Amino acid sequence: MNDEIKEKVNERYSEIAKSGSSCCSGSSCCTPTPTQHARQVGYTREELENVPESAILGLGCGNPTGLAELHEGETVLDLGSGAGLDVFLAANRVGQEGKAVGVDMSEEMVDRARKGAEDGDFSNVEFKVGEIEDLPMEDNSVDIVISNCVINLSTDKTKVFGEIRRVLKPGGRAIISDLVSEEELPEELKQDARAWSECLGGILKKEDYLESIKSAGFEDIEILNQSKFSDPQIDKRLTGEVTSIKIEVKKS
Repeated sequence: MNDEIKEKVNERYSEIAKSGSSCCSGSSCCTPTPTQHARQVGYTREELENVPESAILGLGCGNPTGLAELHEGETVLDLGSGAGLDVFLAANRVGQEGKAVGVDMSEEMVDRARKGAEDGDFSNVEFKVGEIEDLPMEDNSVDIVISNCVINLSTDKTKVFGEIRRVLKPGGRAIISDLVSEEELPEELKQDARAWSECLGGILKKEDYLESIKSAGFEDIEILNQSKFSDPQIDKRLTGEVTSIKIEVKKS
């Protein structure tokens, strides 16, 4: 089942990378547009005007860079970086003395992000093909990890948080924007690989999600904010139960 889920996730996001949108083709069925969606989940107009347009795909459930308080010279790692939106925003903040790295399992997404970096003349970014359960990064090499509605796609969230802890420098931090549920998911969704690829099947109850962070060895965990999440693509069986949550964790 895990391999089937991984295949479906890779397939879906590779198709999004090729089409340039998370919704169906044709403007009549894309409501909201990718830019409108980005504004709805927390990105400002100014932020979106300072990244390659190709990086805006209408994905995500928050704006982790907006909460991260990034500083010049820091090294930032984005898990599930897609077309590079959060990587480019981070790169703008850490400056030429810093670096922003994106990791994504989809080669098509990485190719799209690299093209965006070239077109936008971003010299302080790097995009790598890899899985968030096995990050292609050295131990203690990153000041801050960010992730935007990606960890829910993993079938082993504790392993993901373990990898986050491994790559963070002592004193480093992670800002995670993700989806959780107030109630247990219907069993048929948990067993539906397509639902996983659509950010549905892998949603955990909030307390289980937080427990996966603790199980990875983090002790300093703070919920920065949370709100009900609504999206036309969210399964109707979950209406009113899905929460967009923003969490900060620190490595001692």
